[in-house]
Amino acid sequence: MARIAGVNIPTNKRVLISLRYIYGIGPKNAADICEKVGIADDRRVNQLTDEEVLKIRELIDREYRVEGDLRRETAMNIKRLMDLGCYRGLRHRRGLPVRGQRTHTNARTRKGKAVAIAGKKKVTK
Repeated sequence: MARIAGVNIPTNKRVLISLRYIYGIGPKNAADICEKVGIADDRRVNQLTDEEVLKIRELIDREYRVEGDLRRETAMNIKRLMDLGCYRGLRHRRGLPVRGQRTHTNARTRKGKAVAIAGKKKVTK
């Protein structure tokens, strides 16, 4: 199992797909990495030599911000917005959608599970 940027990437998948398991590397970045290192699209991780894995690891360390650094930067950006007290920061603080989505209905991903509100009980005569 190859370990790149602190992540064990799956060995039986293609390199292009396996690189996406690293936080911060998507389809475009994975394709760019494979092109720069000179790995064919149909190669699988278990077919890579140690030198190729080392080249990939060094390229990612040198040119891309991934995993812990990227997560830390994102968290710091959100914290900065919250400290400023701007609208986006307030939305983050309250756990509501930040980018203008409606909240009357939907927004369950951000707001959490719906909580039932106790209403009047029907009185039968």
